[in-house]
Amino acid sequence: MFQITEKLCMGWAFVSLCFLLTAGCGGGTAPAPPLKTTPKIEAKKAEPVQAIERKEPEKKVEPEYQYNPTGKPDPFKPFIELTPVKERVRTTPLTPLQKFDLSQLKLVAIVSTPEGNIALVEDSTGKGYFVKKGTEIGKNEGKVTKILRDRIIVEELYEDVFGKIKKSEVPLFLHKIEEGGES
Repeated sequence: MFQITEKLCMGWAFVSLCFLLTAGCGGGTAPAPPLKTTPKIEAKKAEPVQAIERKEPEKKVEPEYQYNPTGKPDPFKPFIELTPVKERVRTTPLTPLQKFDLSQLKLVAIVSTPEGNIALVEDSTGKGYFVKKGTEIGKNEGKVTKILRDRIIVEELYEDVFGKIKKSEVPLFLHKIEEGGES
């Protein structure tokens, strides 16, 4: 009897295993047979599909975009335009003193005369020039305005940041010779 029940249990285990395998694999119920339709119904179904045509909404044709630069700044131009320094047109040739900057000249002597003081100025090469009041000197259109006992005053023109021409007074001091050599 024990053998029969054992075989029976084994059988039930086998049947339940087969059931689980078929249920898990999708082998459950068979698909339902397709419904039979009458030809009239099929014709009616086909007509509406043909009658309904899908119409795409009409697209509005927009004109192609064109850039109009009027009234707009040029993106490739700098914000601040630098104007070149305007050279003044000279009618007379430059004197040797006008070719030097004032920092390259050295005041070496002042001579007092009844007509006015005269100064001796030396360039960087050691060549000397006599100057008096009104003599043009320096690269920046300078003029000697005063010759004093220990210095000369030169009035130069320069252009400020706003483009205006301004005058400045530049003193050249007398270099005194010390004992034991030149200064």
